Amino acid sequence: MQNPTFSTPGDIYNATPPRILFGAGTFSQVAAEVERLGSKRAMVISTPGRSALAESIGPSLGDRFAGLLPEAVSQVPIELAIRGRQKVQDAGADCLISVGGGASIGLGKGIALELGIPIIAIPTTYSGSEMTGFCGITIDGVKRMHTSLKMLASTVIYDPELTLKLPPAVSAASAMNALAHCIDAVVVATCSPLMALAAAEGAGAIHASIARVVKTPTDVGARTEALYGAYLGGAALTGGFALQHGVAHVLGGSFNVAHGLSHALMLPHVAAYHARHVPDAMAPVARAMGVDCDDLGGAVFDLLASLELPTSLADIGFDEKALDRVAQITVETDNRENPAPVTFDVVRQLLSDAFHGKRP
Repeated sequence: MQNPTFSTPGDIYNATPPRILFGAGTFSQVAAEVERLGSKRAMVISTPGRSALAESIGPSLGDRFAGLLPEAVSQVPIELAIRGRQKVQDAGADCLISVGGGASIGLGKGIALELGIPIIAIPTTYSGSEMTGFCGITIDGVKRMHTSLKMLASTVIYDPELTLKLPPAVSAASAMNALAHCIDAVVVATCSPLMALAAAEGAGAIHASIARVVKTPTDVGARTEALYGAYLGGAALTGGFALQHGVAHVLGGSFNVAHGLSHALMLPHVAAYHARHVPDAMAPVARAMGVDCDDLGGAVFDLLASLELPTSLADIGFDEKALDRVAQITVETDNRENPAPVTFDVVRQLLSDAFHGKRP
């Protein structure tokens, strides 16, 4: 091994929540965490579909229950974040409990960005967003990345039992999203060696478990391993992100492709692009997955196909005429962290391959 030389940027990069509770049954500790934080009034945030789970938290909070905000939607529209902030203030809440997938976690972040109150995040999918202080907020039809330590959760509660009812197709797409965190984070210069190690282990855990989850959704062991992989992938994502997230956020924020699916459909092609240009960064991830780095993109494509998810943008009815605009917005909003070129021609070719479902 050559003598390593690196520097990390500090602030939100590589910063993870200070407290993690991981394991079956940890959901029962929500009220104790609110008390531990010294909070007096906690607002519970969810999507409409998760409102029953969110509401079940209320009785355990007693007088600390400030109410329910079951309005979260994907891509965090700025109008919803502003409305949520006002409702939290009106309720006198000094703590947020975000329960659900990336939509709920994201809305909690969008509220905390301005109010600066603590978040207890309880993920029920594999989105990984709960680990970071990053949040894509959609403004005027374009998803814009925001970063702040105010959005970093104080506590994350991972209870694999909360994922048991997640449908197989949703589980698969969400796990591909988690795998995207592992693959995208390791290529950026801001990612610390610790987070690169987390990315590799996370990729291995996701790759080893997700087919079992899809086959037997009630397999707690498989669910636990997948959630562990998502936790590590979320930790890796704190190191930063690059082209994969750039193009997926455009597909989701501007063209309404479901978040997990946007990652799933682009990941084989971006992974192959990364593997060609920065093989040293990608090799540990490929090794953890038990695949050849030269065929990393192909292996991810095969995994996608094995999970019975769509394998092309055409499969989901995406308009081929919109690909130029996707490429244009991706280049315009690029964060300049990708080690390989992010040009219109590069992105347009990746999108074309994804549209036609070409195995890299």
